[in-house]
Amino acid sequence: MKTRRLSVLLLLAPLLAGFIPNAVAQDVAITNARIIAGNGTVVPSGTIVIRGGKIVSAGAAPANTQGLRVIDAKGTSAMPGYIDAHKHINTGPNEKEQMQSLLEAGYTTVLSGGGPGDGNLTLRDHIESGMINGPRIIPSERVNLRGTSEEARTAIRAMAAKGIRHTGEIALTPEPGPTPQEIEVLKAVVDEAAKAGVQVNVHAVSTPAMVAAIDAGVRRLVHLPNKDWTTREAAAKVAATNSIVLGLIAFGAPIIDRESPAPAPVTFPRDNSPRFRDGKAWPEAIAGANRDANGRAMGTEAGYTIVNARTIWDASGGKTIGFCTDQNYADTVVLEHELKSYSIMFSMQDIIRIIGPNTAEYLHMPDQIGTLEAGKLADIILLEGNPLDGIQYMLKPKVVLKAGKIVVDKR
Repeated sequence: MKTRRLSVLLLLAPLLAGFIPNAVAQDVAITNARIIAGNGTVVPSGTIVIRGGKIVSAGAAPANTQGLRVIDAKGTSAMPGYIDAHKHINTGPNEKEQMQSLLEAGYTTVLSGGGPGDGNLTLRDHIESGMINGPRIIPSERVNLRGTSEEARTAIRAMAAKGIRHTGEIALTPEPGPTPQEIEVLKAVVDEAAKAGVQVNVHAVSTPAMVAAIDAGVRRLVHLPNKDWTTREAAAKVAATNSIVLGLIAFGAPIIDRESPAPAPVTFPRDNSPRFRDGKAWPEAIAGANRDANGRAMGTEAGYTIVNARTIWDASGGKTIGFCTDQNYADTVVLEHELKSYSIMFSMQDIIRIIGPNTAEYLHMPDQIGTLEAGKLADIILLEGNPLDGIQYMLKPKVVLKAGKIVVDKR
């Protein structure tokens, strides 16, 4: 028996050896960093100590770095890893490149907001097993409101049995608003999800749809209304119910004078001609565009989302807006597009709060991610420059750590 055990250990030794560097690398000290904690705290120059993949301390006070791998941040800024709470990703032949692209843009946690649930689980498992490098993936599963309430309940129970704790985006009719049948089934989804421990994420892109979803018990809305102006009364309802609305604030906004690097399939022209996200002429290319009486696209989506974001934000003192990008072009380009639109209405401190702790709260993970505080997972990005000075400093991470492990290093 002892001989057999020894043989097994000898066979496993090369595999185990491969894991030792990663385990050691999770005990890290980041020194000389401007620490932007995400909760409003800014330390001009400090040290972050990481053990076992979690933050032990983050501040200006002297820290014991003995026995730790030291990363001299050399005046760069340390921020929490970005969180995208709704993006359409799934397993597939390009998953390795796509996941690496997300990491290099600074994302450490992504909710896969659509696609088959089994594919989402496979993608998550590929990353967690070490087969590919990637951010933390939270899987979701689709639920159809067009069937019966019992069919929807069955779908919720089935996804929970597989370990999926989020619905994909559940679409409600935006104009004139959801049908009674949709609301009946949605209420069944909300009820069953509460029993099963599943979060319900609803796609409500008009104020009537958003309010109807909240009245049905939904507390997580995937996108801002882009069909109308959200009233202060509707925004107050979002705040009073502790609901959170994900941005996609740049929906409808044209992209001008920007080229999209590989692997994105689209190049946005530099001829000052506005193009929508698919590279086609704006605003006609907007899916489900708001149109005038003659059927012409108006492009009002961009204005609605930007103003509605501020209305909903103000009603709650800054707690009700989270971050998502939705689209799948080059991740840094998409990030820049969103941040440009946020910067019209929000300060850099606001934006950091939105992409960090607010989105962590959306995912019910505020005790794990979103800020650089003791006890949190060490999801950290090191950025050149000071992101408090502008969004341009959020676009080029030099180092990315996920749970204390360096997953991107461009030093």
